[in-house]
Amino acid sequence: MPELPEAETIVRDLQDRVAGARVTAVRVIWEDVLAPGLSPHKLRHSLRNRQIEGVSRRGKNVVLEFEGDLRLIINLGMTGRVISSRSPRAVELQHIAVRLALADGSALLYDDARRFGCLDLRDADGWRARNAELGVEPLSADFTARRMHEITRKSTTPIRNLLLDQKRIAGIGNIYANEALFRARVRPRRRARRLTRSETRALRDALRVVLREAIAARGTTFSDYRDGEGESGAFEPKLRVYGRDGLPCTVCRTPIKRIVLTNRSAFYCPRCQR
Repeated sequence: MPELPEAETIVRDLQDRVAGARVTAVRVIWEDVLAPGLSPHKLRHSLRNRQIEGVSRRGKNVVLEFEGDLRLIINLGMTGRVISSRSPRAVELQHIAVRLALADGSALLYDDARRFGCLDLRDADGWRARNAELGVEPLSADFTARRMHEITRKSTTPIRNLLLDQKRIAGIGNIYANEALFRARVRPRRRARRLTRSETRALRDALRVVLREAIAARGTTFSDYRDGEGESGAFEPKLRVYGRDGLPCTVCRTPIKRIVLTNRSAFYCPRCQR
């Protein structure tokens, strides 16, 4: 599932492609990707002839900002892609669910093979409510070592699970949670409130470092994720624990272990993460 680095990469690509463009038509091919209460008619009526003023990210979501304080929030689910029709890779798309035609003759395409993604349209009040549901952005100035420590004090859940809670920290998924825990030398199953202040500081720093490295590599692709140009991300070879169970640790050569926490795999080195 695309996480913060993948969404951020798409946002940066689309900003150059569509900021300032005007929507001339909206076509919904698969309406099951629309949020409850959002009909194809409402989406067409709301966005037609509106200008895209910018593209941003909140958590794992790509946000198209329209004039009149309207925002189209795109959650990519597991297989969602947002690509300009002018990308050379656009011709490869086989599961286009929504198409926004633009005045310059191009289009913005939302493609989703499994259709687990979701498009939601919010006005100013609706956006404030949605924004309030999400936790602190891990790359923001608000995500201090003190804030990380305070977040862990309130929970007895395993630290890996806490990192996945979008109401606490927005944008972290299973890939980068595991990678950051390895770098901070903290086991995934440790109870959050049992982490020391130095451990929460190390974890906060590790999260920011691994997220920035993944953004620089344009995300992680195992099968479905593509950036805003339709290309694969390049961070997968740099993963140190995620998906590497049985392989030697990149630091100490001890085989990486896999455990299951709340039906999701977690990976760690039993020696480095004591």
